[in-house]
Amino acid sequence: MATAQLLVDGFVDLVLGSRCVGCDRPGRALCPTCRTACVDRAADATPHWPTPCPPGLVPPYAVGEYADVLRALVLAHKERRVLALARPLGELLAGAVTAAAPPGPLVLVPVPSRATTVRQRGHDPTLTMTRVAAGLLGPPARAARLLRLRPGVVDQAGLDAAGRAANLAGSMTVPADVVRHLARRCPRAHVVVCDDVLTTGATLREAQRALEAAGVAVHAAAVVAATRRRHRATRTV
Repeated sequence: MATAQLLVDGFVDLVLGSRCVGCDRPGRALCPTCRTACVDRAADATPHWPTPCPPGLVPPYAVGEYADVLRALVLAHKERRVLALARPLGELLAGAVTAAAPPGPLVLVPVPSRATTVRQRGHDPTLTMTRVAAGLLGPPARAARLLRLRPGVVDQAGLDAAGRAANLAGSMTVPADVVRHLARRCPRAHVVVCDDVLTTGATLREAQRALEAAGVAVHAAAVVAATRRRHRATRTV
């Protein structure tokens, strides 16, 4: 079986030129060894608080630091459109959601992306991995696109914590009809905001604000990874 897999991976590399984003081994976008290591990490999700932390932010859970394999996974899926990585990223996000919320009905709300960014990339990576995570968690969980972006939001890259907060302030909204539909379908579900990476916490806090302003209580936030400048903590909000 192992020999057959090596032959398959070698054929994939020969035809498509793909390599593992974790170890650079020719073949699949994520080789079996690196995939197993990533899946194992999904059970290690813990709260990762930004420093400084936006006031009132719900507990944000992450699988680990935004470095090494986790960083390579996120960037390859998001920027290089390696769609095969949606599944392992969804598994990691599902691990963060499991740590963040109690058993029972769940609504996973992806942070919205700018329409121009989605068009440029050719896909919406956060929405995709959130849907994968919901599918892996089973019928008690569903992904719901509740949040909408107002015009005027610019790319966050290169902005510091203050700049990110100012750029995102009041940038998200939740249509009233979407809230009514959610109330009918999932009246007692715990709501978890989902994103790929936690940087300053400004994006998650704005998503939380918009949902709460629409009457939707937010239980926690879940991401795949948190940047190196973040630290783990045991405190709660």
